[in-house]
Amino acid sequence: MLAVSKPDTFTKLQLLSHDSQYDLACACGTDKSGHRTRGSNGRWIYPVALPNGGTTVLFKTLISNVCSSDCKYCPLRQNADVPRCTLNCDELVRTFMDYYNRGEVFGLFLSSGVIGSADAAMEKLIAPARVLRKKYGFRGYIHLKVLPGSSPAAIEKAVSVADAVSLNIETPGKEFLEKLSSKKDFLRDIVEPIKLISRLTAASRRKVKQTTQFIVGAAGETDRHIVDYTAALYERVGLSRAYFSAYQRSNSDELNESTNPPQSFMREHRLYQVDFLLRKYGFNQSDILYDSSGRLSLETDPKEAWAKNHPEFFPVTVNTATRYRLLRVPGLGPKAVKTILEKRKLAKISSIDDIDKVTARLLKAVKYLDFGGSAKNKGYLFNF
Repeated sequence: MLAVSKPDTFTKLQLLSHDSQYDLACACGTDKSGHRTRGSNGRWIYPVALPNGGTTVLFKTLISNVCSSDCKYCPLRQNADVPRCTLNCDELVRTFMDYYNRGEVFGLFLSSGVIGSADAAMEKLIAPARVLRKKYGFRGYIHLKVLPGSSPAAIEKAVSVADAVSLNIETPGKEFLEKLSSKKDFLRDIVEPIKLISRLTAASRRKVKQTTQFIVGAAGETDRHIVDYTAALYERVGLSRAYFSAYQRSNSDELNESTNPPQSFMREHRLYQVDFLLRKYGFNQSDILYDSSGRLSLETDPKEAWAKNHPEFFPVTVNTATRYRLLRVPGLGPKAVKTILEKRKLAKISSIDDIDKVTARLLKAVKYLDFGGSAKNKGYLFNF
């Protein structure tokens, strides 16, 4: 393990924010704010989509890249030969407040390697948040990572000062986590803390959000495994949002190259699309189509795959269909459906041009819709 010799705060941030690239949550979205991206003014300036659907710019960094864990996919694991450093509380708070006072960031996202023990690292994560809340009266957004194996007391402290907390589930089940780490116990270190966070956030008057993240492709799991676990988390623990991070090979990890196929980022993209269908479009697990190996199609998005498999559902009559039916139409999202429902109260919608500015996405909806009247308005080439 190589420690950086007496680095200044800027040098630490360059190193730690670079290493936090392996935790790029919300890398996929329906617009530019949701894509895998960083700000231009330092890698620690991070445009992000929030669990509630809003967007903001966060100051995002690791507190430390020192780690006693052994996750095979992680280039920062215990035996990896990489430069190490740790930000102290004063450095983090002063730097964050400097950016905040200049209006360049509006919130804070902190994570860390496991420095010795989970609770020791959690104290380093919680301390800056506590100082910001109590000394500086900061009432903005703070997101804290909860590390696997954290004690109930440490988790309760994190929830008490944060607007959002997240413990990365990493894999959809014990059998997959065991392929990646010999130190983590899936039930004890991840599932039970997630359940505790759920109880604490439900009881909090501050409406603290709970999120989690899967590492996609490191453990040989299928898309069906991930989607089933995601749906269970939404149903059983009231999760606000699940994120998916494609496993990114590095020269220092210990996994076989076959675990990182070229399409890993497309897998991530498809999983985000399924997540939107489950959360925003009224789809169920049974509506999601997989191949015989439990994989989502890389060629066709999951909503269109469902549409092609259910021709009896279409065309949907745009002027009378319910919100549920309209949301099943490829190319129509919640915003477009809301526009349709509002506009048809005032006048009949006769063509796609009456809905909104015609984009490639909206144009996709045409062949699935019936506008009434002439044949040309009953969908373009409605066949599959």
